[in-house]
Amino acid sequence: MKTTTFLRRLRAGTALLAAVLGLCCVQATLAQQVVVKSTVVDVQNEPVIGATVIEKGTTNGTITDMDGNFSLEVKQGATVQVSYVGYTTQEFPAGSVPARIVLAEDAETLSEVVVTGYSSQRKADLTGAVSVVKMDDIRDLNSGNAVQSLQGRVPGLQIANTGQPDGDVDVKIRGVSTLGNSRPLYIIDGVPSTRSMNEIATSDIESIQVLKDASAATIYGSRAANGVIIITTKKGKSGGTHVEFRASLTAQQWQRAIDLLNTEEYGLVRYRATVNDGKELNTTTLSNGQPNPKLNRYTYMYDVTWKGDEPTLNRIVIPKYLDVAGEPVMQAANTDWVKEISRTGFTQNYNLNLTTGNDKGRALFALDYYGNNGTVRGTYFNRVTLRLNSDYRLFNDRVTIGENLSIAKTRNSTLKGNNLQEDAKNIQSIVPIRDLKGGWGGPASNMSDRQNPVRLIEDNKQNHEDVVRLFGDINLSVDILEGLAFRSRFGVDYTGFWTRAMQKTYKSGFMSDNTARLNQSANYGGNWILSNTLQYKFKAGKSHFDLLAGQEMLKYTFSDMSAGRDGFLLETPDYMYLSVGDGNLRNAGSGTSYALSSFFGKINYDYADRYLASFTVRRDGSSRFGKNHRWGTFPAFSLGWRVSEEPFFEKARHTVSDLKLRYGWGQTGNQEIDNYASYGLYQARYYADPTWARDEGTAYDIHGAGQGALPSGFIRIQRANPDLKWETTTQHNAGIDFGLFDQRFTGSLDYFFKRSSDILVSPPYIGTIGFGGNRWVNGASMENSGVEFMLTYHTNIGQVGLNITGNIASYRNKITELPEDVVNSYPGNGNDQTILGRPWKSLFGYVADGLFRSEAEVKAHAEQPGKGVGRIRYKDINNDGRINDEDRTWLGVEDPDFLYGLNVNATWRQFDFSMFWHGQVGSYANVTTIKSFTDFFGFFGGQNYGSRLLDAWSTENDGSTIPAVSANNVNDESRFSSYFVENTSFLKLVNMEIGYRLPERMLKAAHMESARVYLSGQNLLTLKKTWGDNAFTGVDPETPNFAYPIPRSLTLGLQVNF
Repeated sequence: MKTTTFLRRLRAGTALLAAVLGLCCVQATLAQQVVVKSTVVDVQNEPVIGATVIEKGTTNGTITDMDGNFSLEVKQGATVQVSYVGYTTQEFPAGSVPARIVLAEDAETLSEVVVTGYSSQRKADLTGAVSVVKMDDIRDLNSGNAVQSLQGRVPGLQIANTGQPDGDVDVKIRGVSTLGNSRPLYIIDGVPSTRSMNEIATSDIESIQVLKDASAATIYGSRAANGVIIITTKKGKSGGTHVEFRASLTAQQWQRAIDLLNTEEYGLVRYRATVNDGKELNTTTLSNGQPNPKLNRYTYMYDVTWKGDEPTLNRIVIPKYLDVAGEPVMQAANTDWVKEISRTGFTQNYNLNLTTGNDKGRALFALDYYGNNGTVRGTYFNRVTLRLNSDYRLFNDRVTIGENLSIAKTRNSTLKGNNLQEDAKNIQSIVPIRDLKGGWGGPASNMSDRQNPVRLIEDNKQNHEDVVRLFGDINLSVDILEGLAFRSRFGVDYTGFWTRAMQKTYKSGFMSDNTARLNQSANYGGNWILSNTLQYKFKAGKSHFDLLAGQEMLKYTFSDMSAGRDGFLLETPDYMYLSVGDGNLRNAGSGTSYALSSFFGKINYDYADRYLASFTVRRDGSSRFGKNHRWGTFPAFSLGWRVSEEPFFEKARHTVSDLKLRYGWGQTGNQEIDNYASYGLYQARYYADPTWARDEGTAYDIHGAGQGALPSGFIRIQRANPDLKWETTTQHNAGIDFGLFDQRFTGSLDYFFKRSSDILVSPPYIGTIGFGGNRWVNGASMENSGVEFMLTYHTNIGQVGLNITGNIASYRNKITELPEDVVNSYPGNGNDQTILGRPWKSLFGYVADGLFRSEAEVKAHAEQPGKGVGRIRYKDINNDGRINDEDRTWLGVEDPDFLYGLNVNATWRQFDFSMFWHGQVGSYANVTTIKSFTDFFGFFGGQNYGSRLLDAWSTENDGSTIPAVSANNVNDESRFSSYFVENTSFLKLVNMEIGYRLPERMLKAAHMESARVYLSGQNLLTLKKTWGDNAFTGVDPETPNFAYPIPRSLTLGLQVNF
């Protein structure tokens, strides 16, 4: 209904636009014309070549020539606008254009204010590694998570896309800094959060800054070791009331994660496997030519011609029916299960933004709806966000009070697309969706117990997860004296979660469950934070000082409960509530909390806008650590030199318009462990289900009564460690910021090195310690180093404005220390080859050296149990004549050598165009999950497999690199080897967009300030390595295994301002 309404309104708007355009075209131009002439120069009296000169509000324009001259005929009374990239735009009435127009350098990029932590600075004064995101580049991307849109746009920011409708992503800044949680800290309007950003509307965001090094992030102390992303939301504007409306509709094309065998193909592969293994075929005739009396008519049958005992396949006979326990219950089919669970997805986003204000106060009200029904049936995500931001100035503008408040309500499907993809892969295509009686189809006799994914979708339609998030703050700012200001902020970030999961009775092939079940759970948690700062800014001659001191407190609490019952007479959402279940009552609940207390200070100094320095210190106390090391101190400093401001640089400034050198050092902490990690914990565990593990229940008939309720004791679940202390990351950063040719080129180059020490781990323990012997310890260290480069070029070519930004980043990671009892938990052989000195995401295994293609090759090779023609040959690394664990070696690293992005923006008159490319080089993935099904028949029995098996090795296809089909695994080919390591380098055309802005005279007729329509495509093209060693054999190297497929999509959008 919403989609239909949107399209109807869009058609009406298009008709109105056409009518207005037609009226404009037939109007006669009766106004008197005047000719405007002038010369455009810069402050050094050099001609500005190619400056754009237009009659404002029209497409009438020209450009300056080689001498900076122009001549333009305009209407009398018109406004003439002169602009050039890197200079401030100027406007003149047509009757008073000076003979010489001097364009001043636009210092906006240097004077741009950047939020850096409890305060803000000019970008020119920054001495830390800070990246600023241009919101105009991502605002039109129809994503449920604004951070997802940053992929490839910020050097050093690595974002792994999951493809899920909720926009969930894995974010890392400058790689992995710890063995635990590596997520960055988000600061939203001054309030910290580690939750996903899919509960924040992209259209509500004003700016995003990424603090990458310790000198910039130390001010946030305990949670800044993994970097900080600062998000500032929009505020009200003075000058009356303004309304902005945005709408977009995205159509998403579903993608296959794998090509599966159809019914005929499965029968062929099964035939080949049976012949290769020398097993008995289900043939219609025996080798003596007689009918087969043991023929099973409920499975694949083979019509063959016998030559002695060697069969030659004539045709595959597909059974008419499939049986369960000898009874025909389903008619054989050819079901494309991936197609059955897939659909064209649609994403809708509507945003209404109302701002108002005057010189005493401002307010913003925003309402946003985002809905994505996904390309996998049964999956969806929708969100409604309400935002209210306001601020008011009192007492002659000396006091400002304000608030930033948002409430978000999200609903997410309980079914996950990657799980449904797995189910569609597993079940055989011969199985129909429905059985002969109209019930659900499912696995037949001699098949594995694999679920019907269509049934799962239908039976879970009513199940969902609801989250309500309250986020925001109230703030106070008092200007005590000139330059002295006190600021206080009280923020909250609380969420409530609720879900009710109905599990209906079903019969699907030989699988069934006759008991209806209901599980219901809810939780509530979050934190409040109080921060107070005192800031003093003053000058002393050419020296500028900015002093900041602050205090902060945070308290987090969380509690959850769950309950369930079985046995319901009716299986409807209106009936299935806990109170009417008649069996197996179950319930559980828990709670946790932690607290932080912090003190911090910062000094920013600059002398004559040339010499810059910043010093920061923060002291944090966390309840998570032992009493002996509860507090941690984290210092940092950074230095900068604006070389371009030196008098001796004057002559070079025309070429190098800006040059700044900077260096920073600092320490940040990490406390992302269990809230009670330092404590010894005991639990009254009355009963534990011994089905899957040892019964650790503590109930015991200690009095020997032999009847009645048993008393419960306590069981230890964790040992204490009062010496547990902060994990610390020390980081160095050296960088250069530069501008060339009057800022036509701008860029930055950074080198960083960081070392994380005292990393928090929970190692395994020896059995003699007994139950609950585990404990958290400080015992690991890791090093990261890398280079980041970013370059932007902007210019005007006639009436075409062009902006190109490219970035590339590389980092290396290695583990330098681990507790001895933890080393074997990571890749390596535990002896001479360990993870120490290697990247954390190293791959370790056997080297697959092609296939055996003759008996001579088999005999000449080392001792390898199960070897044979058509099987994988493993390299004898240590040359001892045997293939065993000692022949494993390092096979690659999952992290890429380089990440890069390229963004191109162009404007011409009322049109704008952009495209964005993103890629990575030198990354490898363990694709065992998917390749075990595409290339092997014997790892898992009774289910479907990939169509690559049709190209498996055989005497007729001896050039294949896929092992011969076999239902056995005698060669142990499921062992991890280079056969399962593939290159996941790629280059993607992530987004391409064209937009059109309505001209001013049409806007006046429609009483609008501005209007723009655009059409964009996402995930349009992927280039990947499909040749040579480690070639990628899957569909999308960004999601190499069974993740939710990233769709190709098309978006139509509209933006109107009143």
